[in-house]
Amino acid sequence: MADLQDDLHPATEIGRLDGAPGGTEPYPAEADAVPPETCRPVPDPDDTPLTRARAVLAAHPVADGYSGLPWALRRLPWYDLGLGESAVDADVPRLRRGRVGAVFWSLHLPEGAHGDRAVGAALDLLDLAKGVIAAHDEDLRPARTAGQVTDVRNCGRVAVLFGPAGAAALGDSLGVLRSLHALGLRVLTLAGTSWAGDAGLTRFGEEVVREMNRIGTIADLSYASDRTIRRVLTVSRTPVLFSRSAALALRPHPANLPDELLTEAGAAGALCLVPLSAEQTGPTVRDVADHLDHVRTLAGPECVGLSGTYDTGGAHPQELGDTSCYPRLIAELLRRGWDESDVALLTWGNVQRVLRGADFFARAAQQRRPPSTATIADLDG
Repeated sequence: MADLQDDLHPATEIGRLDGAPGGTEPYPAEADAVPPETCRPVPDPDDTPLTRARAVLAAHPVADGYSGLPWALRRLPWYDLGLGESAVDADVPRLRRGRVGAVFWSLHLPEGAHGDRAVGAALDLLDLAKGVIAAHDEDLRPARTAGQVTDVRNCGRVAVLFGPAGAAALGDSLGVLRSLHALGLRVLTLAGTSWAGDAGLTRFGEEVVREMNRIGTIADLSYASDRTIRRVLTVSRTPVLFSRSAALALRPHPANLPDELLTEAGAAGALCLVPLSAEQTGPTVRDVADHLDHVRTLAGPECVGLSGTYDTGGAHPQELGDTSCYPRLIAELLRRGWDESDVALLTWGNVQRVLRGADFFARAAQQRRPPSTATIADLDG
């Protein structure tokens, strides 16, 4: 994969970051209203790093790799994300305050869902997500490509991408994969199926990865087995990501990655999105920064990003209680000596790189290869 990745992403492109048009901040001034309660109690003895953090995020906002908002909204009889919604972590005012420019909405499947039930659940969540965006179109816009994400951000909206969804959402059908992609799905988690499990990818699993490459769906390897991760890194011709994985050496968790896999992922150009989760990274903002330091050291500055994991039901570190608090994390990194260019890659540029690589390869592959008609019975039966 490495030689093809060099062609897809020359060094000058990897380092290229998208700034706000004309150097102005892409968010309306009224978005900076009153700080939310989750951030107000935290004193900042030296405001300079926080001021610098907000300046960096104004030009290079956060691309949040994992949000459970669609699933969280299912239980609410009524909500208004535009005015503010206390029942969730990521309403529009807090997204604005946190300088979030793009977010991936997870299509979380019910526990144990398989076959038709899993497919139906994914379609229901896609329909709900599209309805939420339509009801808040002054603030949220759907996006499918790197270019669309940048366009939405430059218009002062938050770009919403659909995914990851669990692999069970395919119902073991490549036709369903293509249909979900046509409806907007952009990330698929390769774990928990007969063809992507503890034993690694089966022949059908490898065909799924090739078809994902062909249409532009990105593989998510969080919670995948080590064998599956290594095989996908070999088979995939486009960058993959880990939607919510931190460093196992710093904190044990099933989704966290050992040092050797972080090194291999970095060599393959993968993107590790570190979650703002107390369970996975620790109880403080400094713990999250420790994981970001560790991943950056092993995988490289081009291979680390952020995953809020907000509205997933889990606890978050102190000072990072909702999406409005991203500037505090960036301020901590600046205190540690991170260059602003590395912060810009972390927040925005690295996600754009992965999206751009998937789009570029898919356009070329669709001219060379027809849709796959393989079935699981053909390859694994």
